[in-house]
Amino acid sequence: MSVATWSAAGVTAAVRRARLALHLLVAAVLVTLARVATVAVLASHGWWFVQEKVLLGLPMLAAAGVVAVSTAGRRLFAARRAPSEGTSASGVVWLLTTAYAALAGLLVSFLAGYPLTGSTALIAVSLVCAGGLLTARVVAAPVDATDATDDAGIEPTPAPHGKSGFSRRRFISLAGGAVVVGAGGTGVGLLFMPAESVATGGGPRRSSGSRAAVSVADLRGAGTPAPGGSKRQYELTALTATVRLPSGREVEAWTYNGQVPGPAVTATEGDLIEVTLRNADIQDGVTLHWHGYDVPCGDDGAPGVTQHVVAPGEEFVYHFRADQVGTYWYHTHQASDRGVRKGLYGTLVVTPRDTQQADGAAPAKQLDLTLPVHTFDGTVVIAGQDGRTEHTAPAGTPVRLRLINTDSDPHRFALAGTPFRVAAVDGRDLHQPGEARDAGLRLPAGGRYDLIFAMPDTPVALVVDNDHDGGVRLRPGGAAAGEDPTVADTSGWPELDLMRYGEPAAVPFDAGKADRHFTIVLDRGVAMVDGAPAFAQTVNGRGHPSIPDQLVTEGDIVRFTVVNRSPETHPWHLHGHPVLIVSRDGKRSSGSPLWVDTFDVRPGQVWEVAFKATNPGIWMNHCHNLPHAHQGMMLRLRYDGVTTPFAGSHTTHAGATGSSPHGGH
Repeated sequence: MSVATWSAAGVTAAVRRARLALHLLVAAVLVTLARVATVAVLASHGWWFVQEKVLLGLPMLAAAGVVAVSTAGRRLFAARRAPSEGTSASGVVWLLTTAYAALAGLLVSFLAGYPLTGSTALIAVSLVCAGGLLTARVVAAPVDATDATDDAGIEPTPAPHGKSGFSRRRFISLAGGAVVVGAGGTGVGLLFMPAESVATGGGPRRSSGSRAAVSVADLRGAGTPAPGGSKRQYELTALTATVRLPSGREVEAWTYNGQVPGPAVTATEGDLIEVTLRNADIQDGVTLHWHGYDVPCGDDGAPGVTQHVVAPGEEFVYHFRADQVGTYWYHTHQASDRGVRKGLYGTLVVTPRDTQQADGAAPAKQLDLTLPVHTFDGTVVIAGQDGRTEHTAPAGTPVRLRLINTDSDPHRFALAGTPFRVAAVDGRDLHQPGEARDAGLRLPAGGRYDLIFAMPDTPVALVVDNDHDGGVRLRPGGAAAGEDPTVADTSGWPELDLMRYGEPAAVPFDAGKADRHFTIVLDRGVAMVDGAPAFAQTVNGRGHPSIPDQLVTEGDIVRFTVVNRSPETHPWHLHGHPVLIVSRDGKRSSGSPLWVDTFDVRPGQVWEVAFKATNPGIWMNHCHNLPHAHQGMMLRLRYDGVTTPFAGSHTTHAGATGSSPHGGH
């Protein structure tokens, strides 16, 4: 609106529509004041949302606007009664220059975003000035030819000494052009200055004392199970195959062992998990990333960082001890945007070793369903490993539903027909979760919820994305097939806020006393991604691999402030560490301590999370909307003294190869 009203005021003044131009000028001033008000509202949510507006956009607009009003306003006010009066050439120039300033502020916000850099400011100011100088030349052309009132009714200021006015204008134009070219060239040059490769978050660049360097190749998992545990061996072969969905539809997929999801990896606490990954014919290559499972770094499955990609005909063996109980999943981290979407994923569930009840009796038999949700060509599929979407259990049977979102977008779940508890989030148990009913559950991309309840004597439905025809049905023993719970539209159910769910409990560190504090501002903007310019998904104005590594030292308490300036949701995921949710939009978590590995940062939100750096390595830290990671929203958290021998960039999509500035150390 600023661009439109200032431009219209300038054009109508130039064509001698003084009354309309005056009205448009008043409208432009009002719109500009309204813009100041909206920036003030945004500022109340954080400096990250307004930095470029306060430091560049509004000052440019205000400076040009004040000159435009003072130069053109008086003449337009007088001309409303005497149309032949017209306005000055300088008035038209300044009205249009103010429009250029409004446009530049808009483009800076959408193309550069946060943070505002010196190069961006110099380029923007020089372009506005160049537009003003060019406009002055165009407007002054009839004056130079006639030295009189031109066809548009614009009255020049007469030169006092013949042609000296023309000479003075030409000198000013040349001098101004030189300044503009110099400023713009400096701004462009600054774009090519090398950026810092490491961000320290306020901590030291090097830890005190001597610390021998260690390679991620040496940070591997245990080779034996814990006492009482056993060795669980799996072989997964990545290959293309045609698979049949529960609906009967067949799709061409990328699979592990010819099935989607891949084979379920299960273990009991303390077991040794050993998985041999082979690649039959996936040309992009594959790996296995154990999403949410805090494996040693060498088993994390990040190609170019923790291992080489497994190419066709090659294999890699992962081994780690199952020390974390809970619901997790695995997927490729090579070409992950495409690979996961086409089917390269599976489930990982670790159950507790102590299954005896307090009185020594065997625990009651329960119905335990692992339910990954995935979208194939627009069709949402949720089913257990056997592909069934209907199950039966006697009334009173304990039921556990392990919900896993393997997509890049959130899904909304509703459990109809019974009260329930959210027992665990992202594999970690909640403290004293309360009973919930008629509440929606928003599950972030990559996230997991464990729901528990006692099977009632009536049917139960798990509804996905308000689609009552899909989902999962559970029936008590003896219930007639096809009998469904009576459910109204679940879309109106309120969303369960997990930050206020459950009871508070002690946490192992004080998040307010962080050793390092990193701010992660998520946005869209022009940036280099894998060596090529793109309208990227950016972190602090940069795209992968140009985003500085976040440096930490083992034992550090680390705090992240994650800010979303963009209009899209970003499910943020740090490898190798669960993070404690501290606050969202300034409101502290008041329920059970919430430990997650993926959290949805919705548009305009600001999250504070913290963790203790206890798992040495080089870890990916990225948006788990995998197309966003593909488009640049990915960086690394690196422990001091840890190196990688795996040269080359970490790729989340096919075709992104080459050397990364953060590759070998």
